[in-house]
Amino acid sequence: MKKLSSILFITLLTVACQQTEPENTEVISVMESEGSVPELLPLVETNTIKNVILLIGDGTGLAQITAGQYAIVGPDGLLHMQTMPVTGFVKTHSSDNLITDSASGATAYSCGLKTYNGAIGVDPNQVPCKTILELAEEKGLSTGLISTSSITHATPASFAAHVEQRSMQEEIAADFLDSGVEVFLGGGVQWFSENQRSDSLDLLGQFEEAGYQILMNEQDLQNSDSDRLLGLFAEDGMERNEGEPSTATMAQKALDIMSKDEDGFFLMLEGSQIDWAGHGNDSEYLLREVEDFDNAVKAVLDFAREDGETLVVLTADHETGGMTLQQQYADGDSLEIYWTTSYHTGTPVPLMAYGPRALEFMGWRDNTYVGQKLSELLQVGELPVLLED
Repeated sequence: MKKLSSILFITLLTVACQQTEPENTEVISVMESEGSVPELLPLVETNTIKNVILLIGDGTGLAQITAGQYAIVGPDGLLHMQTMPVTGFVKTHSSDNLITDSASGATAYSCGLKTYNGAIGVDPNQVPCKTILELAEEKGLSTGLISTSSITHATPASFAAHVEQRSMQEEIAADFLDSGVEVFLGGGVQWFSENQRSDSLDLLGQFEEAGYQILMNEQDLQNSDSDRLLGLFAEDGMERNEGEPSTATMAQKALDIMSKDEDGFFLMLEGSQIDWAGHGNDSEYLLREVEDFDNAVKAVLDFAREDGETLVVLTADHETGGMTLQQQYADGDSLEIYWTTSYHTGTPVPLMAYGPRALEFMGWRDNTYVGQKLSELLQVGELPVLLED
């Protein structure tokens, strides 16, 4: 029996080795590196942290970052996110699955605890858990959420809402009204409009009554002078149509507003559609989204470097697509990409940091550690905290 098993193993291995042309492949162009390579940002010597910015590249693993580097700045260049001086890794499993989804992954960052796939701001028993954003609001800090998906999508929702399932986007939008968040920027007008909600609730009107300025396009954003914004630039996820702001533009506006708060601020910014491109195994789409996200990273890092009291942490909720850099073609001007799945994987994701106490984010970390440590460093309280009656 053992001999038969060995023969079977050798046969399967031989067949596998002969499969040299996997079906699920794409080819991307590699940019020729030009100019000088940007230097790594320096370690910040001060320990004073006034502001925290959490950047989440949804679905972004090392392959997505490297493919972006090759296609945007070339093999010898660096994306802005690659200039961050501290690097570690994040383990991403949820409480009920080795392969997390964005809801449980984001709740690990926001609440500092493991929960089940689909959960928004609740623990495995569906008890609401307090988030770092809510702790920051209680301490008088300004807060903001930016996303290129609907602002009620799983990642941003997990910082300012508490529902049993991520699909409950109407309930999430209603939760946002009582969150105290100063800046919401993303897509998702359908979840706020009385003409599109199943309950005909006029959330747009209620947000206006609560002091928010409603923004529908980039011009509205640029012209706004309010310190409370609800920017909804698409029916659902942002579609990169004319009139929609880039993620960098949204980031800059949020920083302009929240940096006026002498008590400091907490901002979460998500590059949502890197994940969507991974689900679709679409390299061209992915590279556009990586570039858009990286431009926002530059805006954030420029602010943090000038400010000196801002900690920036960049990570992902999970990797999507099992993206692999397969082989080089021609004279190095193209690269084959191979996708192993159209869903998430359990591969650990990068963790990068710049600013005061950045060294706290070296090494192999659980995703819950990130939320717990950020809350501690921002001095807004300890996570996790359950909101039981």
